[in-house]
Amino acid sequence: MFSNAEGKLFQYRNCRILKDHKIYTEDLWVRDGKIVNPEKIFFEEKILADYQIDCKNKILAPGFIETQINGAFGVDFSQEETIINGGIGKVCNGLLEQGITSFCPTVITSPSLAYKKILPLIKKTKGSKDGAGIIGVHVEGPFISKEKKGAHQEELIQTFDNGFKDLIDMYGDLSNIAIITLAPELHNSQQIIKECVNRGIIVSLGHSMANLVTGEEAIWNGASYVTHLFNAMLPFHHRDPHLVGLLTSNKLPPDTQIYYGIIADGIHTHPAALRIAQRINPKGLVLVTDAIQAMGLPEGKYKFGCQQIEIKDNRATVAGTNTLCGR
Repeated sequence: MFSNAEGKLFQYRNCRILKDHKIYTEDLWVRDGKIVNPEKIFFEEKILADYQIDCKNKILAPGFIETQINGAFGVDFSQEETIINGGIGKVCNGLLEQGITSFCPTVITSPSLAYKKILPLIKKTKGSKDGAGIIGVHVEGPFISKEKKGAHQEELIQTFDNGFKDLIDMYGDLSNIAIITLAPELHNSQQIIKECVNRGIIVSLGHSMANLVTGEEAIWNGASYVTHLFNAMLPFHHRDPHLVGLLTSNKLPPDTQIYYGIIADGIHTHPAALRIAQRINPKGLVLVTDAIQAMGLPEGKYKFGCQQIEIKDNRATVAGTNTLCGR
């Protein structure tokens, strides 16, 4: 739209911007992709904007970062056949149109062969005007609790019998992995957490039967995230708040910030539960869609990993059950 925009001054008028946790109506000034102080423009440079854009009272905000999305627009990141032939590019383009500038394609519990085929296909990329960037893959499973498997297939769930070797044997090359969701109560999981963090992989706790003490131990070992808080974990209890209690625990390393994903669709999480989490730990809240390949498509039946799912009445469930399986 704007040719030779380098060095040009843009003034976004009639826009609402987020500042200091509140939304204000004011102009935003940008040059070379960076927000500039209008006072300097007025009093020092004494110039007018090269371009003025009327935002018509819309919110102007940084691009969203999606940390848990299983697929969209007919592409399932757990199915090799939907990834090849331009599937990744299709999702990158579609997400950018919705304000997402980077994301973590999420691969659910799958056979080892599937991981070894899929992970090399999803490479880290930078975002651009042509599509959202890929930060790295979020592998959600298979090292999770069978009791809290959710929509994951029980027969594919694994344990850490041989330590970190099991993780290597399962995924193969780890270079494209950014986040791993695991159940911290599994045997050898604490050592696995340490090794993953040492390799630059974010460890998220989820699909778990863990109590609070086990969760706290995982945080001391380097875990820093909780996958879809409240879902696929033991609920808050006044004598053991379980993983939910990590949001208020005073037994964590000093200055630790726990981050937690929440599916705020009014189905996976009640709005009252969302408000409780946000009020007690606002800095850690990460909204996720947990979207599946049916995102952007009509109601009907689709594949989700190795299973069939059904979209009906704005709910996604494993076909023939009431088990929720993303959005």
